[in-house]
Parts: sequence; structure tokens; C-alpha cells
Amino acid sequence: MLLEDLLSEMGHQVAGTFAQVAEAMKFAEHADLDFAILDINLAGATSFPVAEILRRRGIPFLFASGYGSPGLTSAFENELTLQKPYEPAELERAIAEASARVGD
Repeated sequence: MLLEDLLSEMGHQVAGTFAQVAEAMKFAEHADLDFAILDINLAGATSFPVAEILRRRGIPFLFASGYGSPGLTSAFENELTLQKPYEPAELERAIAEASARVGD
């Protein structure tokens, strides 16, 4: 909830939150999204399948996790990761950086 509040305060609209990978995958496949923030661990499963969908669709994303970048697999080792807890300024910077990467 803290993340949703931070995003709203920054002027972003939260399109959805999901605790299960299958739900998140369905949403990521069809939703009109500008950006996504993925926790690496969703109820004991990794969010990497969701990240693959977002990557295929060209939707920028970043990982937010207590693990930090060591929790990433080699397929995602170059993706941005924000380690929890993070400050609002860090979140805003990471969103801007991840969004800029998609066009590269």
C-alpha cells in the first residue's frame, strides 16, 4: 500500500496490484500500461514470467525487492532493481530511468 500511495502522490495512476503471478500475467498481457513495478517474489513464486510479457510488449518495468539485484536471474540481471525500503526520490528516478531504456 505504501507503494500505491507514493505513486499516487507522484501523479501516477495505479492500474492494478496483484499478489499472484497468474493474475499478474493475465493483466500484463492485455492491459494498457505505461509502466510496471514488479516485486520479485509474489506469494512464493517469482514475477519473471510477468516481466517477460512486459518486455515482449515493450512496456518499461523495474523490480522492487528486499533481495535487491542478487534476487534476479541472468535473464533479468541488467534490469533496474530498487531495493526495499526505498525513498520516493529513488522511486521517481528509477521510473524515469526504466522508461528511458525502452526506447534504446
